[in-house]
Amino acid sequence: MRKENPKGAKKNVNQSKLDKSGEIALYYGFNTKSTPEITKSDVLLAKTLMEGDFVDPDLENSDMRLPLHVEEKVAILRSYLEEKLDEGPQPILLYFRGNFKGHLNKKADKFNRFCDLDIIGSNKSIAEATLIQTATVMLKEAGYENLQVEINSIGDKDSIALFARDLTAYYRKNLSELDPACRQTFKVDPFELLSCHKEACKEINIHAPKSTVYLSDKSRTHFMEVLEYLQSLGISYIINERLIGNRKYCSETIYEIKGSEKGEIKMKTLAVGVRYDGLAKKIGHKREIPGVGVSILLKNDPKNELQKIVKKIKKPAVCFIQLGFEAKLLSLKIIEILRNANIPVYHALCRDKLSSQIATAEKLNIPLTILVGKKEVVEGTVIVRKMSNHAQEIIKLDDLSVYMKKAVKGLDEK
Repeated sequence: MRKENPKGAKKNVNQSKLDKSGEIALYYGFNTKSTPEITKSDVLLAKTLMEGDFVDPDLENSDMRLPLHVEEKVAILRSYLEEKLDEGPQPILLYFRGNFKGHLNKKADKFNRFCDLDIIGSNKSIAEATLIQTATVMLKEAGYENLQVEINSIGDKDSIALFARDLTAYYRKNLSELDPACRQTFKVDPFELLSCHKEACKEINIHAPKSTVYLSDKSRTHFMEVLEYLQSLGISYIINERLIGNRKYCSETIYEIKGSEKGEIKMKTLAVGVRYDGLAKKIGHKREIPGVGVSILLKNDPKNELQKIVKKIKKPAVCFIQLGFEAKLLSLKIIEILRNANIPVYHALCRDKLSSQIATAEKLNIPLTILVGKKEVVEGTVIVRKMSNHAQEIIKLDDLSVYMKKAVKGLDEK
């Protein structure tokens, strides 16, 4: 549960009025913020990038196009820079509750939007994993079942350029076989044809080039790491090659989380997420600012468990410290164990250096730390250390919940 306020942070939501979704976000390291309003300048900057975004909330089949709105990401980046969040420790994890206001297309204001989670300042695969895990936990709390992630990667700008070249050539070669309306779509954006459900296009789409074939070595490694995180968390996923975001600003990972309501079979899209590392430069900033986000697309319903107000938010009693990729794979599972045990925790999963993580724990005066490295992962253990005297014990992961409950209770009694 991240309690450190980044330098220059403003508009933090009153934590005494957080609902269950906000509490979950805190456990996974997110700072609760007021949703930024989309300004006219945001819309102006986003205008040339909007083509390819989904803007019609009345469309029954949301699989046709992802419900993305680039002007929202522009507003988030503007807020990030205005509040000087880039001057503090990176990355910044942000939680926004409710709809964005000020879309150019007013239909977008009506789209079901429960909350958004964004991570700014990290290009690492742990960022996607944190978002998917947090969103999945929220959806489970809301009562949804059979959750599954549909995921794809379009890679970095070089990967996208190669894919676009061959995809365009492929559809041009088969243009006479396409549905007449789709021939017009081809002139605007060949990428849109990949999600076409018309009979004339189905067979052609099956044999169309796949974005994952064109991934650079770096992008392929990134994508495989994201999948490895999902496997380690036990999150069901399938690779859906038809998931292609707006290539004008989307990059790397694109995903949907689908699920069904309790007792129902029909699956529906509950959350969507994209990485948008190239957006900052596209809208005039001098440097790239890596960003990735997920939108949870639920109706506001007072009966929803996620909307229950949490009466008391506790301060972190534990700092979780990890070292190495293997430890990161286990990290989100450990955080969920602590959340289920109602033990607040501070962590910085996107950071790699052990010294900086320990220094933060000391600075925040957190009494207990949990340390995990490669050795602990292999042995299925963690190291629990008391910061007051540096005394430590090795605890089996299966016993962690019971042990930590007693340790935190002992702190409260002193």
